[in-house]
Amino acid sequence: MARVDFSLYLVTDRHQTRGRPLQDVVNAALRAGVRAIQLREQDLATRPLLALARDLTELARVWGARVVINDRVDVCLAADSGGVHLPAIGFPVFVARGLLGPDHLIGVSTHSADEAARADAEGADFILLGPIFETPSKRAFGPPIGLDELERARRRCRTPLFGIGGITKDRVRDVIRAGARGVAVVGSVMAAEDIERASSEILSALESQHHLHLRGEAG
Repeated sequence: MARVDFSLYLVTDRHQTRGRPLQDVVNAALRAGVRAIQLREQDLATRPLLALARDLTELARVWGARVVINDRVDVCLAADSGGVHLPAIGFPVFVARGLLGPDHLIGVSTHSADEAARADAEGADFILLGPIFETPSKRAFGPPIGLDELERARRRCRTPLFGIGGITKDRVRDVIRAGARGVAVVGSVMAAEDIERASSEILSALESQHHLHLRGEAG
């Protein structure tokens, strides 16, 4: 099974880039140390989506990073990308695994501890859970579920969890302490004035929390 060796998962939204090409925004994030990108441009037709997937996959490889395609196994295979990200109710994990094999990442979006436990049982490589906090991009998925739900999910899952929804560098500590392996962000990076700085600040916050966690275990 593919190894999850990242703590920051950047989800794309070209409508939040302040008019900057998505490739430039992603490249700046990669320069800062981001190593996992979810290509999530749901309004793109297949041909332009595939072209973008190929561009970003090539770009990510230069930095030793991976691009995960949202909900499109066919595009992942055609672009030779690093994996797919599935909705909570949609393409089953085992079917995606059968098509992609063991070397591709399979992530699943969830909105409750029950859904996270189901994705864990089905063999996802990592799980997004949210929205943890209020955020415009996740209002369609209902009100924030909060840190308590993340803690409940952590008790039921062995699969790495990533908190999503309203994540900022100042909220990283609470999300990691609630049991997440990392965080997933959209606007905090995509819409930032300085992409590289915003990415670096979140990565630094994550690294700090992981060091504290390891010291706690050692103590």
